[in-house]
Amino acid sequence: MKFPVLRVYTVLYLIFLYAPIALLPVFAFNSSKVIAFPLAGFSTRWFAEMLNDDLLFRAAKATLIIAVSSSILATCLGVLAARASTRFRFPGKGGVMGLIMLPMILPDIIVAMSLLVVLLAMGVNLSLLTVILGHVLICTPFSVAILTSAFQSLDNSLEEAAYDLGETPLSTFRLVILPLVMPGIVSSLLICFTISIDEYVIASFLGGNQTVLSVYIFGQFRFPAKVPAMLALGTILVALSIALLTIAEYFRRRGIAKTGAKDTGGFL
Repeated sequence: MKFPVLRVYTVLYLIFLYAPIALLPVFAFNSSKVIAFPLAGFSTRWFAEMLNDDLLFRAAKATLIIAVSSSILATCLGVLAARASTRFRFPGKGGVMGLIMLPMILPDIIVAMSLLVVLLAMGVNLSLLTVILGHVLICTPFSVAILTSAFQSLDNSLEEAAYDLGETPLSTFRLVILPLVMPGIVSSLLICFTISIDEYVIASFLGGNQTVLSVYIFGQFRFPAKVPAMLALGTILVALSIALLTIAEYFRRRGIAKTGAKDTGGFL
Protein backbone atom coordinates (compact mmCIF):
# COMPACT_ATOMS: atom_id res chain seq x y z
CA MET A 1 0.00 0.00 0.00
CA LYS A 2 2.92 2.30 0.73
CA PHE A 3 4.43 2.09 -2.74
CA PRO A 4 1.36 3.31 -4.70
CA VAL A 5 1.04 6.22 -2.27
CA LEU A 6 4.70 7.12 -2.78
CA ARG A 7 4.32 6.87 -6.55
CA VAL A 8 1.30 9.17 -6.53
CA TYR A 9 3.13 11.61 -4.26
CA THR A 10 6.16 11.57 -6.56
CA VAL A 11 4.05 12.21 -9.66
CA LEU A 12 2.16 15.07 -7.99
CA TYR A 13 5.40 16.57 -6.72
CA LEU A 14 7.00 16.48 -10.17
CA ILE A 15 3.88 18.04 -11.73
CA PHE A 16 3.91 20.81 -9.12
CA LEU A 17 7.63 21.38 -9.69
CA TYR A 18 7.80 21.33 -13.48
CA ALA A 19 4.34 22.35 -14.68
CA PRO A 20 5.12 26.10 -14.45
CA ILE A 21 8.27 25.55 -16.51
CA ALA A 22 6.34 23.52 -19.08
CA LEU A 23 3.83 26.37 -19.42
CA LEU A 24 6.55 28.85 -20.44
CA PRO A 25 6.81 27.74 -24.08
CA VAL A 26 3.03 27.24 -24.24
CA PHE A 27 2.31 30.91 -23.55
CA ALA A 28 5.50 32.10 -25.31
CA PHE A 29 4.06 30.80 -28.60
CA ASN A 30 0.53 32.03 -27.84
CA SER A 31 -0.58 34.98 -30.00
CA SER A 32 -2.61 36.62 -27.24
CA LYS A 33 -1.20 39.15 -24.77
CA VAL A 34 -3.36 37.64 -22.05
CA ILE A 35 -1.70 34.80 -20.16
CA ALA A 36 -4.70 32.53 -19.82
CA PHE A 37 -6.50 29.58 -21.36
CA PRO A 38 -7.90 28.99 -23.91
CA LEU A 39 -4.99 29.80 -26.20
CA ALA A 40 -5.62 32.25 -29.03
CA GLY A 41 -3.30 30.65 -31.58
CA PHE A 42 0.29 29.89 -32.51
CA SER A 43 2.62 32.86 -33.05
CA THR A 44 6.31 33.77 -32.84
CA ARG A 45 5.65 37.51 -32.49
CA TRP A 46 6.88 37.61 -28.89
CA PHE A 47 10.26 36.20 -29.88
CA ALA A 48 10.51 38.87 -32.58
CA GLU A 49 9.58 41.57 -30.06
CA MET A 50 12.19 40.25 -27.67
CA LEU A 51 14.90 40.35 -30.35
CA ASN A 52 14.09 44.00 -31.13
CA ASP A 53 14.64 45.13 -27.52
CA ASP A 54 17.99 46.99 -27.33
CA LEU A 55 17.88 47.22 -23.53
CA LEU A 56 17.52 43.45 -23.37
CA PHE A 57 20.67 42.97 -25.43
CA ARG A 58 22.63 45.37 -23.20
CA ALA A 59 21.44 43.47 -20.13
CA ALA A 60 22.32 40.15 -21.79
CA LYS A 61 25.80 41.43 -22.66
CA ALA A 62 26.41 42.49 -19.05
CA THR A 63 25.13 39.13 -17.84
CA LEU A 64 27.46 37.22 -20.16
CA ILE A 65 30.44 39.27 -18.95
CA ILE A 66 29.52 38.53 -15.35
CA ALA A 67 28.78 34.84 -15.94
CA VAL A 68 31.96 34.13 -17.91
CA SER A 69 34.19 36.05 -15.48
CA SER A 70 32.66 34.60 -12.32
CA SER A 71 32.65 31.02 -13.64
CA ILE A 72 36.34 31.22 -14.59
CA LEU A 73 37.37 32.83 -11.29
CA ALA A 74 35.23 30.48 -9.19
CA THR A 75 36.60 27.43 -11.02
CA CYS A 76 40.21 28.58 -10.54
CA LEU A 77 39.57 29.03 -6.84
CA GLY A 78 37.75 25.71 -6.77
CA VAL A 79 40.73 23.91 -8.31
CA LEU A 80 43.07 25.30 -5.65
CA ALA A 81 40.69 24.59 -2.75
CA ALA A 82 39.78 21.09 -3.94
CA ARG A 83 43.42 20.20 -4.53
CA ALA A 84 44.42 21.43 -1.09
CA SER A 85 41.56 19.64 0.68
CA THR A 86 42.20 16.27 -1.01
CA ARG A 87 46.01 16.26 -1.11
CA PHE A 88 47.26 18.07 1.98
CA ARG A 89 46.71 18.18 5.72
CA PHE A 90 46.98 21.51 7.51
CA PRO A 91 45.75 23.05 10.78
CA GLY A 92 42.15 24.24 10.68
CA LYS A 93 41.42 22.38 7.44
CA GLY A 94 37.86 21.52 8.46
CA GLY A 95 37.08 25.09 9.49
CA VAL A 96 38.57 26.58 6.34
CA MET A 97 36.63 24.24 4.07
CA GLY A 98 33.49 24.91 6.07
CA LEU A 99 33.87 28.65 5.53
CA ILE A 100 34.42 28.11 1.81
CA MET A 101 31.24 26.03 1.55
CA LEU A 102 29.17 28.33 3.79
CA PRO A 103 27.70 30.51 0.97
CA MET A 104 26.07 27.37 -0.43
CA ILE A 105 23.70 27.17 2.55
CA LEU A 106 23.36 30.85 3.45
CA PRO A 107 20.33 32.69 2.01
CA ASP A 108 21.31 34.85 -0.94
CA ILE A 109 19.65 37.86 0.67
CA ILE A 110 22.01 37.58 3.68
CA VAL A 111 25.06 37.29 1.44
CA ALA A 112 23.92 40.22 -0.71
CA MET A 113 23.24 42.52 2.24
CA SER A 114 26.54 41.64 3.90
CA LEU A 115 28.51 42.30 0.72
CA LEU A 116 26.66 45.57 0.12
CA VAL A 117 27.47 46.85 3.62
CA VAL A 118 31.14 45.86 3.34
CA LEU A 119 31.63 47.30 -0.14
CA LEU A 120 29.93 50.60 0.70
CA ALA A 121 31.97 50.88 3.90
CA MET A 122 35.13 50.42 1.82
CA GLY A 123 34.01 53.11 -0.62
CA VAL A 124 33.73 50.72 -3.57
CA ASN A 125 31.39 51.87 -6.34
CA LEU A 126 28.74 49.34 -7.33
CA SER A 127 29.32 48.01 -10.85
CA LEU A 128 29.65 44.82 -12.85
CA LEU A 129 32.84 44.11 -10.91
CA THR A 130 31.02 44.01 -7.58
CA VAL A 131 28.41 41.66 -9.07
CA ILE A 132 31.23 39.41 -10.31
CA LEU A 133 32.74 39.34 -6.81
CA GLY A 134 29.38 38.38 -5.34
CA HIS A 135 28.82 35.64 -7.91
CA VAL A 136 32.31 34.25 -7.38
CA LEU A 137 31.50 33.98 -3.68
CA ILE A 138 28.34 31.94 -4.24
CA CYS A 139 29.68 29.88 -7.17
CA THR A 140 32.95 28.80 -5.53
CA PRO A 141 31.32 26.26 -3.14
CA PHE A 142 29.64 24.50 -6.08
CA SER A 143 32.96 24.44 -7.92
CA VAL A 144 34.73 23.02 -4.88
CA ALA A 145 32.09 20.30 -4.47
CA ILE A 146 32.43 19.23 -8.11
CA LEU A 147 36.23 19.37 -8.22
CA THR A 148 36.72 17.69 -4.85
CA SER A 149 34.99 14.65 -6.28
CA ALA A 150 37.24 14.82 -9.35
CA PHE A 151 40.45 15.08 -7.31
CA GLN A 152 39.39 12.33 -4.88
CA SER A 153 38.96 9.92 -7.77
CA LEU A 154 42.58 10.33 -8.89
CA ASP A 155 45.00 7.45 -8.48
CA ASN A 156 47.92 8.72 -6.37
CA SER A 157 50.25 6.20 -8.00
CA LEU A 158 50.10 8.22 -11.24
CA GLU A 159 51.45 11.27 -9.44
CA GLU A 160 54.14 9.21 -7.71
CA ALA A 161 55.15 7.68 -11.05
CA ALA A 162 55.58 11.16 -12.53
CA TYR A 163 57.86 12.12 -9.63
CA ASP A 164 59.92 8.96 -10.16
CA LEU A 165 60.36 9.94 -13.81
CA GLY A 166 61.85 13.30 -12.81
CA GLU A 167 58.86 15.61 -13.08
CA THR A 168 58.53 18.52 -10.67
CA PRO A 169 55.33 19.03 -8.61
CA LEU A 170 54.33 21.87 -10.96
CA SER A 171 54.89 19.91 -14.16
CA THR A 172 53.16 16.86 -12.65
CA PHE A 173 50.15 18.97 -11.84
CA ARG A 174 50.12 20.47 -15.34
CA LEU A 175 50.84 17.33 -17.36
CA VAL A 176 49.21 14.58 -15.31
CA ILE A 177 46.66 15.88 -12.84
CA LEU A 178 44.99 18.65 -14.83
CA PRO A 179 44.23 16.47 -17.90
CA LEU A 180 42.63 13.87 -15.63
CA VAL A 181 40.40 16.40 -13.83
CA MET A 182 39.67 18.46 -16.95
CA PRO A 183 36.13 17.01 -17.34
CA GLY A 184 35.43 18.14 -13.77
CA ILE A 185 36.81 21.59 -14.57
CA VAL A 186 34.56 21.89 -17.63
CA SER A 187 31.60 20.71 -15.55
CA SER A 188 32.41 23.31 -12.89
CA LEU A 189 32.63 26.08 -15.49
CA LEU A 190 29.24 25.20 -16.95
CA ILE A 191 27.50 24.87 -13.57
CA CYS A 192 28.94 28.17 -12.31
CA PHE A 193 27.97 29.85 -15.58
CA THR A 194 24.39 28.62 -15.20
CA ILE A 195 24.19 29.71 -11.56
CA SER A 196 25.51 33.17 -12.41
CA ILE A 197 23.03 33.70 -15.25
CA ASP A 198 20.08 32.67 -13.07
CA GLU A 199 21.09 34.63 -9.95
CA TYR A 200 18.94 37.66 -9.13
CA VAL A 201 19.37 38.82 -5.51
CA ILE A 202 23.09 39.62 -5.55
CA ALA A 203 22.84 41.21 -9.01
CA SER A 204 20.01 43.42 -7.75
CA PHE A 205 21.88 44.53 -4.63
CA LEU A 206 25.36 44.98 -6.09
CA GLY A 207 24.67 45.99 -9.70
CA GLY A 208 24.28 49.72 -9.08
CA ASN A 209 23.20 51.40 -12.32
CA GLN A 210 24.16 48.34 -14.38
CA THR A 211 21.20 46.25 -15.53
CA VAL A 212 21.69 42.50 -15.78
CA LEU A 213 19.32 40.02 -17.34
CA SER A 214 17.63 38.71 -14.18
CA VAL A 215 16.98 42.23 -12.88
CA TYR A 216 15.73 43.32 -16.30
CA ILE A 217 13.26 40.43 -16.49
CA PHE A 218 11.91 41.18 -13.02
CA GLY A 219 11.43 44.83 -13.93
CA GLN A 220 9.58 44.02 -17.15
CA PHE A 221 6.94 42.03 -15.29
CA ARG A 222 5.55 45.32 -13.98
CA PHE A 223 4.20 45.95 -17.48
CA PRO A 224 1.55 43.42 -18.60
CA ALA A 225 2.26 44.08 -22.28
CA LYS A 226 5.89 42.98 -21.80
CA VAL A 227 5.07 39.69 -20.07
CA PRO A 228 4.68 37.52 -23.22
CA ALA A 229 8.09 38.64 -24.53
CA MET A 230 9.61 37.79 -21.14
CA LEU A 231 8.03 34.34 -21.34
CA ALA A 232 9.70 33.92 -24.73
CA LEU A 233 13.00 34.93 -23.17
CA GLY A 234 12.36 32.53 -20.28
CA THR A 235 11.80 29.71 -22.75
CA ILE A 236 15.21 30.36 -24.31
CA LEU A 237 16.89 30.56 -20.90
CA VAL A 238 15.32 27.29 -19.75
CA ALA A 239 16.49 25.56 -22.92
CA LEU A 240 19.99 27.02 -22.44
CA SER A 241 20.11 25.92 -18.79
CA ILE A 242 19.04 22.37 -19.66
CA ALA A 243 21.65 22.20 -22.42
CA LEU A 244 24.43 23.46 -20.13
CA LEU A 245 23.48 21.06 -17.33
CA THR A 246 23.36 18.17 -19.77
CA ILE A 247 26.83 19.02 -21.08
CA ALA A 248 28.12 19.43 -17.52
CA GLU A 249 26.73 16.02 -16.55
CA TYR A 250 28.31 14.48 -19.65
CA PHE A 251 31.74 15.81 -18.71
CA ARG A 252 31.26 14.78 -15.07
CA ARG A 253 30.51 11.19 -16.07
CA ARG A 254 33.32 11.25 -18.60
CA GLY A 255 35.71 12.29 -15.84
CA ILE A 256 34.48 9.48 -13.58
CA ALA A 257 34.89 6.93 -16.37
CA LYS A 258 38.35 8.31 -17.18
CA THR A 259 39.61 7.86 -13.62
CA GLY A 260 37.73 4.63 -12.96
CA ALA A 261 35.98 6.01 -9.88
CA LYS A 262 32.52 5.06 -8.65
CA ASP A 263 29.60 7.28 -9.67
CA THR A 264 27.76 8.43 -6.56
CA GLY A 265 25.18 10.63 -8.30
CA GLY A 266 25.13 13.75 -10.40
CA PHE A 267 23.09 16.65 -11.69
CA LEU A 268 20.72 14.66 -13.92
